[in-house]
Amino acid sequence: MMDTLYLVIPCYNEEEVLPETSKQLLAKMQSLMAAEKVSEKSRIVFVNDGSKDRTWEIIQALHQENPIYQGVCLSRNRGHQNALLGGLMTVKNHCDMAISLDADLQDDIDAIDEMVDKYYAGNDVVYGVRNARKTDTFFKKFTAEGFYKVMKMMGADVVFNHADYRLMSRRALDGLESFKEVNMFLRGVVPMIGYKSDKVYYARKERFAGTSKYPLKKMLSFAWEGITSLSTKPIALITRLGTLIFLVSIIMLIYSFVRHCMGATITGWTSLIVSIWAIGGLQLLAIGVIGQYIGKVYLETKERPKFIIETYLSDEDADADKDKTQK
Repeated sequence: MMDTLYLVIPCYNEEEVLPETSKQLLAKMQSLMAAEKVSEKSRIVFVNDGSKDRTWEIIQALHQENPIYQGVCLSRNRGHQNALLGGLMTVKNHCDMAISLDADLQDDIDAIDEMVDKYYAGNDVVYGVRNARKTDTFFKKFTAEGFYKVMKMMGADVVFNHADYRLMSRRALDGLESFKEVNMFLRGVVPMIGYKSDKVYYARKERFAGTSKYPLKKMLSFAWEGITSLSTKPIALITRLGTLIFLVSIIMLIYSFVRHCMGATITGWTSLIVSIWAIGGLQLLAIGVIGQYIGKVYLETKERPKFIIETYLSDEDADADKDKTQK
């Protein structure tokens, strides 16, 4: 008997792409069933992350049309990572493996076949990795690849050129559930699970429709969240920076003393410039970075839920609707 696969797709204002996305994913799921790679109990689950358009209405209509489509509606917008986590934790006990992917059809769904094959080969996690960035502008390519390099440099164990297109077995999902932090950065947390993993390489496509939900400002914020959630290196860098600025202040002190002896300075200038170099910038930087960590500790101690599910359209709902129709 083949194992059950659930596709989990976070959605935020995706009414433009959902009709085509659902169509292509259905065709892919049917081909996998026909090839006897996955069970007929496999499902496609859309997670509505507090969308302001008709996204949830479309998901409900898809579910009524075909029970293979399921829907999870969060009580409000919680962000991509929490929406994805909410979907995975909701389906965890109903599947043998789950694949997460974006709704914009940029992730090549043909890579799903190879992911499933690698799962049957004994891998608990299979990462979808971009083999090229031909569709990206130079700026997009430079910033995206820089993101992964900076994350690696800061001590975050992330897979280069991998976003959130991945397969996880039920055992891996159980492992993911044991991570209790509020500030969840899945790209860095999943490798920490430690089970056997592999990679599938694919070419990322152009977005089918709509606009990107990750402009530059949001990408930078996302990167900072990832770094501060996974690593304490920024705090260590403050110590190194403090040492560097202290050495610069010594050089400036010597320079200022020499200039003072030559009579080329105004009274008080020496002490003022050394103080500015040695203290001002360092204090502001240190307070800012440490404040970020204190803020995260504050949120962690509150233990607020990462997501709250308002509605889950499952097989039971489809059966209930069918009974009502028959009556």
